[in-house]
Amino acid sequence: MQITQEVAGELHQQKVTKYVLTNQHGTRAAILTWAATLQEFSALEDGKRQQLAVHQDNLAAYDNNTYCLCQALGRVAGRIKGAAFDIDGKTYQIEATEGKNAIHGGPHGFLHINWDATTQEDGDRASVILTHTSTPQDDQYPGNLTTTITYTLDENDRLTITFNGQSDAATLFNPTIHAYFNVTDDQHDLDQQWLTLNADKRLILNDEKIPTGEKAAVAGTGYDFRQPRTIKDGLAQLAQNGGVEYDDAFEVKPGDAPIATVGDTTGHREVQIYSDRNGVVVFTANATDPARADKRDYNALALEAQNLPDAIHHEDFGDIVLPANQSVTHTIAYQYVRK
Repeated sequence: MQITQEVAGELHQQKVTKYVLTNQHGTRAAILTWAATLQEFSALEDGKRQQLAVHQDNLAAYDNNTYCLCQALGRVAGRIKGAAFDIDGKTYQIEATEGKNAIHGGPHGFLHINWDATTQEDGDRASVILTHTSTPQDDQYPGNLTTTITYTLDENDRLTITFNGQSDAATLFNPTIHAYFNVTDDQHDLDQQWLTLNADKRLILNDEKIPTGEKAAVAGTGYDFRQPRTIKDGLAQLAQNGGVEYDDAFEVKPGDAPIATVGDTTGHREVQIYSDRNGVVVFTANATDPARADKRDYNALALEAQNLPDAIHHEDFGDIVLPANQSVTHTIAYQYVRK
């Protein structure tokens, strides 16, 4: 294993550091301290560098990135209805950042932080450990929350991300990495990328993309990815009912099996996504070429592993309350599979 670091540049008068983890196969993960960003996840195939995650080479592209490109989201990923919630009978109001709702931790959330970082190497594993303490004065959530995000690459081509949170008051904690994948040869579009989801149901969303609480079976619909299916094929079925994109939450089955897998139709490679939580948000975008965005010409598929969105308002969506003075850890893993 190898760990290197370099100054990536400056954002908002802050020095941003880039850490690169590389294993003996040439599989590589690059992490920026800005927004705890996964700038690169790639593999070496026949001497050629193959990108797996969607990325930008230019640091400035990650500043206020519209698509949160492979960046950390928190304290809470996704939307919170009315930008308000109750904990232990007390109502907390946070900043509304999308209409009357809150999204992705707000303007002082994980996306806007230059994280402190250290590294650790342990035999066949190498890690970047990022830490930050969020205060109620920063983001209006209760409690001083200390979060540690650890990226670990091993010799089996597995990139594991752990999120550990501890707060001095009960608060909400449902972070993720807004990871985008395109495992096709040139990453030009998603036509040759297939997806499987370990999901029988998706959430019904209102016109503000807030869950209604209802869950719908995916069987026989454009949302059915229980068997490998290209994104192109799924979008074509959605289009029959006026759909133009995926921006949807699926209820998945966490455990030893992947919650999702993406692969290329040529059979060269795939990436399996593992999570210990019950939800994944699937989102199609053109995350690197805004000029193509209006054309619905997608080149990136986001897979945001988390508890189901707006869980604080739905008892059966999962518990995202972090009790005071207790530690909670969540895990996401990306397994690159060579063919």
